[in-house]
Amino acid sequence: MPLLRQPLLMLARSEHVKNAVSRMPVSSGIVHSYVPGETTEAAVEATSRLVDDGLVVTLDYLGEDTLDVEQADTTVQAYLDLLEALSARGLTRKAEVSVKLSAIGQFLPEIGDKVALENARTICRAARNAGTTVTLDMEDHTTTDRTLAVLRELRKDFPETGAVLQAALHRTEADCRALAHEGSRVRLCKGAYLEPEDVAFQDRIEIDKSYVRCLKVLLAGQGYPMIATHDPRMVDIAGSLASRYGRAQGTYEFQMLYGIRPTEQQRLADTGETMRVYIPYGTEWYGYLMRRLAEKPSNLSFFVRSLVSKK
Repeated sequence: MPLLRQPLLMLARSEHVKNAVSRMPVSSGIVHSYVPGETTEAAVEATSRLVDDGLVVTLDYLGEDTLDVEQADTTVQAYLDLLEALSARGLTRKAEVSVKLSAIGQFLPEIGDKVALENARTICRAARNAGTTVTLDMEDHTTTDRTLAVLRELRKDFPETGAVLQAALHRTEADCRALAHEGSRVRLCKGAYLEPEDVAFQDRIEIDKSYVRCLKVLLAGQGYPMIATHDPRMVDIAGSLASRYGRAQGTYEFQMLYGIRPTEQQRLADTGETMRVYIPYGTEWYGYLMRRLAEKPSNLSFFVRSLVSKK
């Protein structure tokens, strides 16, 4: 694991650093590399450009750890506005939304799970009416069981709701087996949170091995795997496994983050693969940015230059 990864992930939770860094405009170099803008309009324009290039999209209105009912309501309304705007532009066949339950009330004392479920239902209903779907983002390991419980409830009325699983966690191969059924949409990522060794693999090689084991489960199953990785080796392995298990293009998809390996994203789309780009937007970009820097600490020098210059 790179030496800088853990300190950067710790900074993602630092209010002091967050307050300093968050004064940067979203147009500043490293921020704009990963976040196309703060508004619905900026997110929709970025979506339109990618769709025109033959890619598909999932959008995340940034925010997490919400402890205020009004803020949770604001986030829900942001998704409703986004879905309406996507529908008005004819983009919902190619764009869905990703939702963090902690952004819509999961951490509210005593009533969090109930509020998050009802808010997620509201977003799922709006997405279905607009002709698209929702995927529930996964956060750190302390929320995994609660998130999967909400997923089970949502799927009673909205079976198209997607799940996210993180290969870094010891439990994830078993979770993949439980979710690899017909109609199930599962995004498999490596995981971007700082997790303790009793619940998560710490070594990059062990995480990679877990990712491949989970890929095998999902691609051999009856669901729709969403292969979220920027790792060239994992992309190649996924393609080989898809062939081994008789998976035709369109029965699975690749996913990558906005601004990361755009040339590879386009290459995959041009070969007929479904290539979905994860677009984050909004003012609460700090935690997201720090996790991206932790994944690739070489970006840190670019970030520091942007912070100093305020360009």
